[in-house]
Amino acid sequence: GYKVSEYLDESPIQFGQISAIQSAAVSSEEPCSASSCLPYSLPFASSQSVPPPFPMSHGTTTLAFIFQGGVLAAADTRSSCSGLVACPASQKVLPIHSHLVGTTSGTSADCALWKRILARELRLYQLRHGRRLSTGGAAKLLSHMLHPFKGTELCVAATLCGCEKTSEICEEENLVYVCSDGTRLKGTLFSVGSGSPYAYSILDQEVHWGLTVNKAVSVAREAVYRATHRDAYSGNCVDVFHVTSKGWTRRNREDLKEEYYREKERQKQEGRGRKQKQEATLSVKT
Repeated sequence: GYKVSEYLDESPIQFGQISAIQSAAVSSEEPCSASSCLPYSLPFASSQSVPPPFPMSHGTTTLAFIFQGGVLAAADTRSSCSGLVACPASQKVLPIHSHLVGTTSGTSADCALWKRILARELRLYQLRHGRRLSTGGAAKLLSHMLHPFKGTELCVAATLCGCEKTSEICEEENLVYVCSDGTRLKGTLFSVGSGSPYAYSILDQEVHWGLTVNKAVSVAREAVYRATHRDAYSGNCVDVFHVTSKGWTRRNREDLKEEYYREKERQKQEGRGRKQKQEATLSVKT
């Protein structure tokens, strides 16, 4: 079969590398000024990093899991910069193509850039070979492209959520976590970001294979709500994407205060129920 490594070799993108031909041409020329000696395809990784004027604190809550109805991905919409809310309505679940979405955490600009690069490379692959690259192949491609930037200030952590048809009656759901530090993990449930420990407290209890679509959406929203309630760097709204073999669909964005009001109403109803039981028990005893 066609390997991703072979595709990378023939890809026009050579991130963080200078070709041997360019290196030889530069070395054989006479000494010249610094600006004129620079190769045409100067790698991004060779530029000097400028320290930020203040410490950058990142925060987010993203999650994704597999169930019998496909793959569900959810995230909050708050983008923070140090102690400030930079954007209350950012999109952290990004569609890559018709059957693949990715949850993103890290530096917003880096995530947006590499999402576009990955989407372009996957489209080129589809045009060249007449088929879409699998979710696992897309994750391997992204990991290989990010590898030259390991150890730099690049910060990208993405969970690729895809669903492919393996035959006319069978479909395969895939969930792969890719990070710019070189990590690539395949699993059935992931939560990434500063609010992920709180989200896992809900996901570990509620997520199982037999969930219905409505129940899965409810669990995802509650997990994001619990995380945003305790993590100051997460909040505002929640986005939910559902991926099946027919493609992805996006649920309406919902303000997390609506989930807060529903939680308060549930607590009131539970309190009334307990009070009625206590009154009934007392009446029976008397």
